[in-house]
Amino acid sequence: MFYSITGEIIMFDLTSVAINCGGVGFKCFTSTNTLSQIGAIGEKITLYTHLNVKDDALDLYGFSTINELDCFKMLITVSGVGPKAAISVLSALTPDSLALSIATGDAKSLTQAQNIGPKIAQRIILELKNKITPSSLDVAEDIQHIGQVSASSNVQEAISALNALGYSTADVSTIVARAPKGMNTEDLIKYALRQIAKGIN
Repeated sequence: MFYSITGEIIMFDLTSVAINCGGVGFKCFTSTNTLSQIGAIGEKITLYTHLNVKDDALDLYGFSTINELDCFKMLITVSGVGPKAAISVLSALTPDSLALSIATGDAKSLTQAQNIGPKIAQRIILELKNKITPSSLDVAEDIQHIGQVSASSNVQEAISALNALGYSTADVSTIVARAPKGMNTEDLIKYALRQIAKGIN
């Protein structure tokens, strides 16, 4: 029904933003990722929208990019994942991080989202693994490279060790995939930790 809404920001809080469009204020529920990108009250923005129809309400969800909207639509197709849970996932992960988590089977990253437990995280991975794709070429290449090197015991051991240190598979797989070839497990761990310390991911 609605593709997008463009108008002036008249209000926002931790879960939504209201936009004045033609004299009508539309309240859009959204993710913290989108909220972090919108401007101040009075500024003009465009949100790409999805109207969720319920028996007792019409809820509008809006996102700053079509990519994030597409992720939202795919998430709500998963059994047991409603709009609120989808918003929670997209508040914890960017669309590309979500794609990488699903591609690498990283349920731990998904459970960072509020009210997303291990069972739901695994269901998201299972049902979306063949549907969701990263939006950027860089991430697509990372996923391909991760797939090529995943058979290496050194890589698997390094990722497991980094997981034990509290880093998620989604965070470290990309870094390890970019490491110079021929590194042993210890060198891979050191390389990844150096890159993390530099803020590279």
